[in-house]
Parts: sequence; structure tokens; C-alpha cells
Amino acid sequence: MDIVLIAGLWLDGSAWDDVVPELEKLGHRGIPVTLPGQGDGTTSATYDDQAGAVLAAVDAAEGRPLVVGHSAASTLAWVAADRRPDAVTGVVLIGGFPTTDGGSYADFFETDGDAVAFPGWEPFAGPDSDDMSPELKAEVAAGTHPVPVGVTKGTVRWTDERRHGVPLTLVCPEFTPAQAQEWIDAGDVPELADAKALELVDLDSGHWPMFTQPAALAALLDEATRR
Repeated sequence: MDIVLIAGLWLDGSAWDDVVPELEKLGHRGIPVTLPGQGDGTTSATYDDQAGAVLAAVDAAEGRPLVVGHSAASTLAWVAADRRPDAVTGVVLIGGFPTTDGGSYADFFETDGDAVAFPGWEPFAGPDSDDMSPELKAEVAAGTHPVPVGVTKGTVRWTDERRHGVPLTLVCPEFTPAQAQEWIDAGDVPELADAKALELVDLDSGHWPMFTQPAALAALLDEATRR
């Protein structure tokens, strides 16, 4: 099966380099997406541009792909369910949640001019990055790209209620499925609360399992293709 892979803020398609061969071993074709403004040299990209790139990848895939979003890009993966509910096998979110309708895509960090640069590892100290060696952190940081403000401050809109019926898997890395369920029950994640086919799965890793647990992550994605 084709599996569309969308990394979170600051990362381009190379973030999945260790996951793609693991997916191939399991019979799947990984399709990493390098988003406009996140590795292609485009500084004027918008949230809508990135959403369009995801839909283009879905449309170009063979059959009904699985769409995977990491961290903030969980919203972009959910765009595929919203705009192409009949064209995807399912959606997997890794350590992130779709933004609530009307909210900003990823307005979490201070801007540096017209972009949001990677803030370093201090904001992610603790469970997010404890499983990453200093060498790995340096390597990942060196490959990051500033994210255009037009992306981070873009307004998210949901349009098709059929998205709630798309099979949805939440991979819980630095938090547990029980914690995620508490957030859902508290109303903190409306999009997940309304999902009719949601599964929460655990992964013993930090926030970036594509770097630290590529084989285990690929195995979970393989399982998601059969939901």
C-alpha cells in the first residue's frame, strides 16, 4: 500500500529516511512529502499551500493510501480525511492532534521575521527528546528549516463531516493512550472526540520516533493499513 508521510514543523521529507525501507520490508511504498516552505526554499508558503501539497500526494498515490501526519502535521493528515474521505484507507497521527476548526495551524513559537526557526532542544527537554542522543539531536537540528509565518498562522477549516468515519489511529509516543483518552474526554481535542473509528496505540519513544524507533513505527503503520 502507498503510505503518505508528512513530518512536523521544521522537517522535510528526509525525516522519513529510516522509516521508508522498513515499510518496504513490510510490502508498502512510503511517500515522504516535502511541504512548501519546509525544505523547498519557498519562504512565502501558506498553510493552504501545504494542505494542497498533501492532497496532491494523495491524488498521485496508487489506490487508497494511508496518510500519516507527525506532530503539528497531524492537522495536514486530517485534511486528507476531510477533503478526500473516500480516497484514503485511513489516517495515522503521531504525537499530535488535528487543530480545532477556526484555530491557527501551529502558532506555538515566536517568529523571527517572516518565519519560525527551530527553537533548539530546550523547549523539548524531558520525555519529548530523552531518547535522542546528543549526536542525533545535532544531526536533526542541522536538517531543520524555518517555517513561514503564513503556514504557522494559517486558519484551519473543516468542511466534510464524513471525515469522522475515516479509520483513525493515534500513535502515542511521549504520552500514553490513557493520557490521550483523558484529553479527549475532557473536550480538549474535539476532532478526536467526534471520530467514529479511533484507535489509540502506544509507542515507547519520544516525540520523534521516525528517528529513534523507525522499525517499531513502521510496524504500527503496517497494522494501521489493515484497519
